[in-house]
Amino acid sequence: MVADVTESVPESPWWGWAPQSPHGLPAGVRRVLHERLGIDVGAGSEHTTDAGTATAKAPRLPDASARTGASASASASASPAHSTTASTAGSFPVPEATAILPTPLLSEAALHALSRAAGYDAVSQRHTDRLRHAAGKHTPDLIRQRAGRPLAAPDAVVRPASAAAIPQILAACVAHDIAVVPFGGGTSVVGGVAPLRGAHAAVIALDLTSLDALLELRETDRTATFEAGIRGPALERALAARGFTLGHLPQSHQQATLGGYVATRSAGQASTGYGAIADLVTALRIETPSGPLVLGGRGPASAAGPDLRQLVIGSEGTLGVITEVTVAIRPRPSRRAYGSWAFPSFAAGAEAVRALTQDGGRGDLPEVCRLSDEEETELTLAQSSGAATHVLRRWLGVRGIHTPALLLGVWEGNDGRVRRRRSRAAKILRSHGGVPTTGIPAAAWDTGRFSAPRLRDELLAVGVCVDTLETAARWSRLDDTHRAVATAIREALACGKDQPCAVQGHVSHVYRDGASLYFTFIAAAEADPIAQYERVKRAANAAILAQGATITHHHAVGTEHAELLPDEVGPLGVRLIAAMRAEVDPTGIMNPGKLTGSPTKG
Repeated sequence: MVADVTESVPESPWWGWAPQSPHGLPAGVRRVLHERLGIDVGAGSEHTTDAGTATAKAPRLPDASARTGASASASASASPAHSTTASTAGSFPVPEATAILPTPLLSEAALHALSRAAGYDAVSQRHTDRLRHAAGKHTPDLIRQRAGRPLAAPDAVVRPASAAAIPQILAACVAHDIAVVPFGGGTSVVGGVAPLRGAHAAVIALDLTSLDALLELRETDRTATFEAGIRGPALERALAARGFTLGHLPQSHQQATLGGYVATRSAGQASTGYGAIADLVTALRIETPSGPLVLGGRGPASAAGPDLRQLVIGSEGTLGVITEVTVAIRPRPSRRAYGSWAFPSFAAGAEAVRALTQDGGRGDLPEVCRLSDEEETELTLAQSSGAATHVLRRWLGVRGIHTPALLLGVWEGNDGRVRRRRSRAAKILRSHGGVPTTGIPAAAWDTGRFSAPRLRDELLAVGVCVDTLETAARWSRLDDTHRAVATAIREALACGKDQPCAVQGHVSHVYRDGASLYFTFIAAAEADPIAQYERVKRAANAAILAQGATITHHHAVGTEHAELLPDEVGPLGVRLIAAMRAEVDPTGIMNPGKLTGSPTKG
């Protein structure tokens, strides 16, 4: 069954993506953890490793100074008790009421000014609201959240009922020296919504999720204008009622907002076919502390100077608050064709995808094009012990493929051309050594395409260190980058016979001149899982930079990659971004510490 992209789900809990499943981890996942990683997960919450080390059922946070980057810059808005790291591997959320938050720093005058600007019912200092907006989905932050010790918390949460209130809210924040963190779905995995106040007197989370209307749909132009706080499923539901789709489906789709897509320069799982968000935005409105900017929408193209929309896309809330977005839409697909092919290696599969991209005809590329490396393919197959998997392994073995790299394709449309596109692509893939393995694997992926973040929650709870990181490289460097980054992660995890781990990767976004690389690493969590995570990230980032690849393809910069931005755009590029911020936000209240690094007051 295809995943329903219009289905809304409850908002994420304050400690993760979704409530714990009453059924625990799937049997196939438990089997892989045991057989490949030496981790036994029983029916309960406690687990043991083969070495016999039991993991506690709840985390403890010893006194320790915060680490680097975002942690250091947050110290101005967190008491010493909050600058801590976890010490045990199992990470179950503590009761909400026991979570410790710093005392709000808003003055009475500032609180009154915000209430007048947004409405008295729109400003909250309730424990529940502040905790819910204390972090995104960055793994170190989630570990702290689950322990009830967030690194920082907003001094208030402001949830305006209409975009008309936002200029007044920003004016009040300028007048009272209050930092502003725009907050949508809260799905940033790079610290992009961390409530850092820097040198400011206080910080608020500006929750935009009440701004969720479809404002206009122009069928002739095939564009739709939305308020920026609308979540992915609600957006797709509104378009589906008129027979259209945006087709932008990141893994965070069920929680993320349109404004968040734009602010982080997002890419979706089907961006190979539909385009990333930067390709889909035709116009937008952003409220800055210096006034509004209304960009684009005058025509399909313009030579009237630099495209200022592209300065806002990826600005991560540092320029202002995105309130409206106009996007290109398409007729909603009624047909899908699935296909999968096995290759003898990741390098061989990547070469086949390159040929399909560069030499195939228009439309040959699938909307979803996902090439798993050998380890990801093996771990996926290992989760199934059924007859079909056994037959597939024998089928491939007879053809000399013993460590396959599996390519999945999903073609979408509304007529017979969908299957013809797949047929043309199949010829190219077979000519490059691809062995067809039916459409079943691709259809299975389509069914569970949004489930991985929930699985991360479950694994964190039983003491497994698991996370993802990503980059993109040109075709000429793709295989080298893949091998270098995977090796760096394994070395950082000290993978070996006594310390098993898994480092798997895939291509999920394909371009004429290159592709993305997305890695998942899995190992038993150490006593300090945050230190373990940071060690892996440092090693991976160093390998990415050494290969000349980008520091992020679609996760964005946030606090996680801010110190690496000079490597990406150069010192002059960083100064250019800073000058742009200073022009629209001269007092520096907009999302301090993100994109360009440590927060400053100016």
